[in-house]
Amino acid sequence: MRLRHIPGAEEAIASSPYVVQEPKKKKGCWDQVFGNSHPIEIEVGMGKGRFIMEQALSHPETNYIGIERYSSVLLKGLQKRAHLDLENIYFLCIDARDLADIFGPGEVSRIYLNFSDPWPKDRHAKRRLTSPAFLSVYEKILSPQGQVEFKTDNQDLFDYSLESIPSSGWEILSLTRDLHKSPMVLGNVMTEYEMKFSALGKPICKLTARPLSRI
Repeated sequence: MRLRHIPGAEEAIASSPYVVQEPKKKKGCWDQVFGNSHPIEIEVGMGKGRFIMEQALSHPETNYIGIERYSSVLLKGLQKRAHLDLENIYFLCIDARDLADIFGPGEVSRIYLNFSDPWPKDRHAKRRLTSPAFLSVYEKILSPQGQVEFKTDNQDLFDYSLESIPSSGWEILSLTRDLHKSPMVLGNVMTEYEMKFSALGKPICKLTARPLSRI
């Protein structure tokens, strides 16, 4: 993925009150960061942050953490955050491979994967956020009833996920290949990409899953 770098993005992120610096030091004590013991939900690859900020606005009883590894993208999300009155959301500029170093066992109740990079070439399959390698990381931090929610417009990535998730010892709880014409659309919050693709008439795929080890 090639992104236009925004000069000063790293400095802005390092000084932002909305970004948790040195998050590995917060492992196991995120309740102290938020000042409460509410459930924690995270979005991996939040983009500009529309989805997770809408979630935070609608659910003050839940704590949210938006994760975006690209500084120039996260900066745009922080600019949106500055105009909102929220106390239940923070952001991290990290690689998702490090999640188990940042959250303790059972510390996360839900993980959102929205319109992740499909990495279409076979040699890049391990980079997909629904690959066995990433699923093993999610399993380490999810609570006993924790789940992953995954949305994509990419049919090939969805097909791949339908194979990789069960083969990794997970149970698919629900799925649809056309979210906006499915009962699963109830309560759906659209991301920026989802709005764009839906306007073009592209069906949106969605599934929810949980690791069998948590049952």
